[in-house]
Amino acid sequence: MTKTIHMTPADHKLVSDAVGIAEARSNGEIVTIVTDLSDHYSDIPLRWASIAAFVTFAVIIGFPDYFRGQLDRMAGGWNHVYTDIEILGLIFALMLAKFMAVWLILQFVPIRMFFTPGRIKSARVRARAITLFKVGTESRTIGLTGILIYLSIREHRAEIVADEAIAKVTTPECWGEAMAALLDGVKRGEPGQGMADAVRLVGDVLTTHFPKSAHDTNELPDRLIEL
Repeated sequence: MTKTIHMTPADHKLVSDAVGIAEARSNGEIVTIVTDLSDHYSDIPLRWASIAAFVTFAVIIGFPDYFRGQLDRMAGGWNHVYTDIEILGLIFALMLAKFMAVWLILQFVPIRMFFTPGRIKSARVRARAITLFKVGTESRTIGLTGILIYLSIREHRAEIVADEAIAKVTTPECWGEAMAALLDGVKRGEPGQGMADAVRLVGDVLTTHFPKSAHDTNELPDRLIEL
């Protein structure tokens, strides 16, 4: 099960201070956002429940004699002759019972998260990061030098999304060290420190490509945004 990790006031200050220091060295504008969960994955219980119902049907079709034997046992050992409608009704009831059991079990979020494939988590964290970037960071700076560092704690995943000017002179590999530092902090139970380390490393890249100029102003908030 995934342990819930919370950002403390000290974490907020640590990250905000790191952003201020990084932006003092470059024209880049760093936005930091952290959330507990990027998506509720409400479709996952339906997917697994449907699979359970299908597997139940496939097993019955694959082993009909075993199924009939179980029906006879339920009838007290008597070789009751079931009509086609009765058999279909029993199969449907069994499939429905399996569907509902799995669906109900996966309403418990930690179990749902455990059974959510990693690629789905990654895709949805990425989608949420891009949405937040478009809303609060993209094209919000004069030089198009905004960059979002996004952390989704329960998924243990993070994203870095850069504005146009930054994307033109960097590659996704540039942020690998920052991403590793961020996720390492989460694994240690220190998300604030991880985010601050990531900010520092992102700041190093921004300083190389966008060194501080005399006319640069602070255009985006330095504070850590917690959703």
